[in-house]
Amino acid sequence: MIKAGNKKLTLKRELGLTSAVSLVAGIMIGSGIFMSPQFILAYVGSSGASLIIWAVCGIVCMCSALSYAELGTIIRESGGDYSYILRIYGPCPAFFLAFTTVFVMRPFGIIAGSLSFAKYAVAPFYPGCTPPILVVKCIASACVLVIAIANMLNIRFTMATQVVFMGAKFVGLMIIVTGGIITLLQGNYGSLYNLESAFADTKLGISTVGMALYQCLWSYAGWQNLNNVTEEVKMPEVNLPRALMIAIPMVTILYLLVNVSYLCVMTPAEMISSSAVAVTWGNKVLGGWGWVMSIAAAFSAFGSLNGSFFSGGRVCYVAAREGHMPDILAMAHMRRLTPSPALIFNTVIALIVLIPGDFQAIVNFFSFTAWFFYGVTISGLLYLKIKKPENPRTITVPIIIPILVLLAAVFLVLAPIIDDPQIEYLYVTLFMLSGIVIYIPFIHLKLFPGLLNKLTVFLQLFLEVAPTAKNL
Repeated sequence: MIKAGNKKLTLKRELGLTSAVSLVAGIMIGSGIFMSPQFILAYVGSSGASLIIWAVCGIVCMCSALSYAELGTIIRESGGDYSYILRIYGPCPAFFLAFTTVFVMRPFGIIAGSLSFAKYAVAPFYPGCTPPILVVKCIASACVLVIAIANMLNIRFTMATQVVFMGAKFVGLMIIVTGGIITLLQGNYGSLYNLESAFADTKLGISTVGMALYQCLWSYAGWQNLNNVTEEVKMPEVNLPRALMIAIPMVTILYLLVNVSYLCVMTPAEMISSSAVAVTWGNKVLGGWGWVMSIAAAFSAFGSLNGSFFSGGRVCYVAAREGHMPDILAMAHMRRLTPSPALIFNTVIALIVLIPGDFQAIVNFFSFTAWFFYGVTISGLLYLKIKKPENPRTITVPIIIPILVLLAAVFLVLAPIIDDPQIEYLYVTLFMLSGIVIYIPFIHLKLFPGLLNKLTVFLQLFLEVAPTAKNL
């Protein structure tokens, strides 16, 4: 939320502990738990190995979130990774992050979520077959537009919606967990009957494990999003670490229980061949009520996407406030008090990415890019802990935790490339580096400073927006 001052607008602190937990858990519990299990199982080959992947990813995200919580109490600005890299390493690395986030990570995240929503929304209308890709992409586009408009009109309403959808998706997952418990009590253990069957056909290649981790970490994506809106959290020094320590263990335990339920009801072959694993589970356990799981999965993806729009737009907004994006993106609507230019910009880029979008490829490239910058951010925390231990902070994690997270990030970035190099990773890397073409003339040398002035004034009047200031 944004409030008006005498001259400028500033961010208003609207997020208490409950809203913060709902935001983190609500973004994390999205399309991943309904879309990724079959891909993870296909990569590692066995149900036991897939459960280990889910547990490891939960631990990695918890350690990462604790590290980010310490950073968030040292640098109390919105923007997450961007603000931390800017304050620690300077404007050039921060610009590359902003450039990559705005044009790669954020659009990929939005489209992966919207495609998941669309697939589950239309699944009841195409029983036993794959829905047409054109239909899926049209529904995904409509989903993106609805959420974007809602976020531009009223932030308080979108946060209330986030809490409601958080409750709905929790109920949906608890149905799956309860069904799994009943199945276990009936003596049906599926492929988890014993260790031999649980780990049969396990594939342990560096590339396969790396790809499985990519898909799984996509399901946990969102653990860092509260750091993007630090300036809107009430008492961030208290509520930021508390929200993370409540939300992430809760989501990890829930994910493990849901996967146990999937594996007790379906064989690995059934899961791998399923285009919508929650719907397949629902048809086998709930019978004629199997369509309920399709609706629950669609609600889950929609709620996660809503939260991603709320927090993700802030990175573009903060980068513009620091001069790394056009000035218009750092402005807020005069009456509705929302960062509408940044949200409109993110929406347009996402819709362009949707045209050639493929879910599995998008998730892999998103994870590769995201963990590169997570590693850079965590290295910044290590620098602050070693070189500037006197900086005030309200939470201090043992240094071994960010070290382990940094090692995990290095593995996630390098392992798939070394073991099974693909040209697409080179394309993503070259795109990140292409930001130098914009940075040197427009940001570093400040050439053509008035190039966009007329366009900025026109858009400012057309969109009814005004500049904003920090709320620290």
